[in-house]
Amino acid sequence: MSAPQQKPLAAPLLRLSDYLPYHLTVTANAVSNLIGGAYRARFGLTVWQWRVLCTLGAEGPMTAQEVVALTAMDKVTVSRAIQGLRQRGLVSRVKSKTDARAFNLHLTSHGRTAYQEIAPVALSYQDQILDDLSLEERRMLMELLRKVSAKARQLAPKE
Repeated sequence: MSAPQQKPLAAPLLRLSDYLPYHLTVTANAVSNLIGGAYRARFGLTVWQWRVLCTLGAEGPMTAQEVVALTAMDKVTVSRAIQGLRQRGLVSRVKSKTDARAFNLHLTSHGRTAYQEIAPVALSYQDQILDDLSLEERRMLMELLRKVSAKARQLAPKE
């Protein structure tokens, strides 16, 4: 007696090799692991701490809520990153002049030095990763990623 043949599924076949979220996740993890290893080894920072440090270094003082909005990191991750950066003397909190309940985060002088040392390393890794792409392909990649991200945010349910 032969084994019964399985009927094909009615739903369309989904192969990870053709699935955008899979490729975005795998790529993001590979890049983060590569660069994150450098942050840890050379500067003792987590990827999350670096994102907060970089945001404050590039954008200037802001509240934790503004960091959450700019980095697309969740509140708990941002809070833990800030706590670690404060313990290391890289970030300070200053009471807001406009909102008595809020605190602005500032890079300390050590934080500014760390940012100035790490930024070139991060940019060097980015250049190495994108080395096989032309300048036009790099521009197009960034533009396409922004479009995909914007569309995903547009389609997401409102909280």
